[in-house]
Amino acid sequence: MGLTVVLLFLAAAVVFAMVTGVRIVPQAKVMVVERLGKFHRVASSGLNILIPFMDSPRAMEMRAGNRFTRNTLVDLREQVMGFETVQVITHDNVNMEVGSVIYYQIVDPGRALYQVENLALAIEQLTMTNLRNVMGGLTLDQTLTSRETVNTKLRMVLDEATEKWGVKVTRVELREIEPPQAIKSAMAKQMTAERERRAEVTKAEGDKAAAILQAEGEKISRILRAEAERDAEIARAEGHKRAVMLEAEGKAEATRLTFEAIHTGRATPEVLALRYLETLQELGKGDNKMFVPYEATTALGSIAMLKEVFANEAPATAPEAPRLPAPRPPSAAALSAQALARNAAANATLPATRRVQPPPSDE
Repeated sequence: MGLTVVLLFLAAAVVFAMVTGVRIVPQAKVMVVERLGKFHRVASSGLNILIPFMDSPRAMEMRAGNRFTRNTLVDLREQVMGFETVQVITHDNVNMEVGSVIYYQIVDPGRALYQVENLALAIEQLTMTNLRNVMGGLTLDQTLTSRETVNTKLRMVLDEATEKWGVKVTRVELREIEPPQAIKSAMAKQMTAERERRAEVTKAEGDKAAAILQAEGEKISRILRAEAERDAEIARAEGHKRAVMLEAEGKAEATRLTFEAIHTGRATPEVLALRYLETLQELGKGDNKMFVPYEATTALGSIAMLKEVFANEAPATAPEAPRLPAPRPPSAAALSAQALARNAAANATLPATRRVQPPPSDE
């Protein structure tokens, strides 16, 4: 009976030793092992044997959401910890609420357990304190437009402070920035005014560009219209010039042919007189025209000459007439009449075959 009790006791001790001494650590996690209350080693992932009653794992308090939990396994993966919004005051005395998120990773589980009592709480308080310090050195506009600068400053401060805890801060982000309602209303009005200003500027630039394009279009149109009119005038002038030249050439050719035909055909004075009469008949068509035949000019010249002869002869015994103004020089018509009279006298003395003939017509 006593031997049975001893065997049962030994069996229970072996089972207890197997249950408490054999530990399996998952991947990316470790276990801090203490021997007789003193740090012994860090059990890595896989199968680990602990000596019962001598070796024991050390639990670490971590934050999961909004509560803190204790666990004997230390996670080596990158952790994320979000914080509620905190009240901060900017450099220009504006109260606002700022929420942040921090990403960190435990690189030394031993120091994370023994260098700080509560790692999660220490990181939380350190983040809030440094967030107030960084935001207090910036103005409202800088906090709203320089988030990347704030994130970088916070990460550098937290990384330096948590290095001795065996923690590496990889990233810090400002989750939200909530200014007061009055600031929000002022910002909304400012944004509306800025957008209206941009719209007016854009509209003015559009109108300016449209006016410039319209003026350039009118300028080009006028230039093209002027060039077209100039080309048309040049073309019309060249056409008129060509027509006049062709007409003159035609008349010259017709005159030459007529002259050649007259001289070649040896026209008689009777034929020339007939042509002369036909030409006078053609020229006399129409109103308000008067023509003096060529033969009448000789007679008119003789009459004018006789008038001048009788005017020059004065009676010797006539009483002295009153002194008159000096006679004017003969006019061009009188000279022409005298010349015609002399030609008529010369023709009268020449043979009939050599007398001056009337000018031939162009036909």
